[in-house]
Amino acid sequence: MSSEFSEVLDGNSVAVAHPPPIEGLWSGVREALHGSRRDYTEGPIGRAILVLAVPMVLEMVMESVFAVCDVFFVSRLGADAVATVGLTESLLTLIYSLAMGLAIGATAMVARRVGERDLDGAARSAVQAIALGALIALGLGAIGVVAAPRLLGLMGASANVLAIGSTYARIMYGGNATILLLFLVNAIFRGAGDAAIAMRVLWLANAINIALGPCLIFGLGPFPALGVKGAAIATNIGRGTGALFALSRLVRGSSARVHIKRHHLRLEPAVMWRLIKLSASGTLQALIGTASWIGLIRILSTFGSGVLAGYTIGIRVIIFALLPSWGLSNAGATMVGQALGARKPERAERAVWMAGFYNMCFLGVVGVLFVVLARPIANIFTTDPAVVPYAVDTLRIIAVGFLFYAYGMVLSAAFNGAGDTMTPTILNIVVFWLWEIPLGFLLAKTLHFGPRGVYLAVTIAFSTLALLSAVLFRRGRWKTRSV
Repeated sequence: MSSEFSEVLDGNSVAVAHPPPIEGLWSGVREALHGSRRDYTEGPIGRAILVLAVPMVLEMVMESVFAVCDVFFVSRLGADAVATVGLTESLLTLIYSLAMGLAIGATAMVARRVGERDLDGAARSAVQAIALGALIALGLGAIGVVAAPRLLGLMGASANVLAIGSTYARIMYGGNATILLLFLVNAIFRGAGDAAIAMRVLWLANAINIALGPCLIFGLGPFPALGVKGAAIATNIGRGTGALFALSRLVRGSSARVHIKRHHLRLEPAVMWRLIKLSASGTLQALIGTASWIGLIRILSTFGSGVLAGYTIGIRVIIFALLPSWGLSNAGATMVGQALGARKPERAERAVWMAGFYNMCFLGVVGVLFVVLARPIANIFTTDPAVVPYAVDTLRIIAVGFLFYAYGMVLSAAFNGAGDTMTPTILNIVVFWLWEIPLGFLLAKTLHFGPRGVYLAVTIAFSTLALLSAVLFRRGRWKTRSV
């Protein structure tokens, strides 16, 4: 057994991470940032996770910075503007769910083919994923542009929010193709192990978002002052630019493992059908998990715009912490897919436990900071006394569940990387819809905890998901899935 693992529990090997030497750590970081051609099915697992995770974490850090900057600028327009963003994005979670579901399927298929040394098969899978995403985006965009005001109204938007937010929502829903394509192409890079390319793509997209956002919101320099809709325009321009850059790297193929050539540019029903079957449960899984936030925000909307604004600020800051953790989770998923393709399930399992341990260390520290510094963090975004207390409660209460959720994130991603998308789908149904939403309503309304009842429900659900995932992962059925 590798020296990186030294404990046995109930007869099964359990990963115990030992920190690498400082010089090895820095050389690994340099390798990761430069873009590694490492074979992730061979060699030290800790080094492989490091090389994969560093660009994935930095990729998500940039996404986190954008999420926080965006709400920082929008918060200067008032509580109704922040509520507009919160309500619109609660419905955008449906589109994110589709994007994540397709990304799950694309990552699993590409990782498995790369592990099998079938790069032509990986390129064919990539083309089918992109084509499927583009077709879905066209249909959703048409519906979103027409129905945006009605959708906001269904979510409990006030008259003021509808007045300033309908155009913002139309732009965001109509531009959903940028979300889908950016998710899909970066999922392809991650599955192939080209994490550094995915990092550069998202950094480009979000750098444009961050630079252009305040210009279009406040009318800086030659730009018009467009208010909250300026944030939507900046977001779509940034994501669209990133998606085009990513597609160009796939076609050029100069440094990517997956290279799309002319003969790959055709629809292959058999490959697309495999992707649809794999992504269907992945989409349902993501839909169930992210749409549960719609149920929670619908409960919170009954308490007014101040609560919604505070919750939106708090959740954006929490996303700042969780997105880098998704980077570690994605690294684990890539390791699992490629190791199973190389017929090394034990390596896959050891990688998951190690990634979970690293994630727990990171989120544990962040959780403590959020509990201690919640009010100063909230004051960065607003000093409105009707908003700050709810942002503080959101940060403190949800952060308590971070230690558990650190493992829950990695384990869910590991199931998906193995192609076992049904297990986390069932877990999401049980945890988020049959447990979290009813519990949130019970605590907030029936037991009169108010908004804090919703935040408590999120923390309890995070912890429940982690415990159930660990039990099912140790059973090992995910090792026998075919993709």
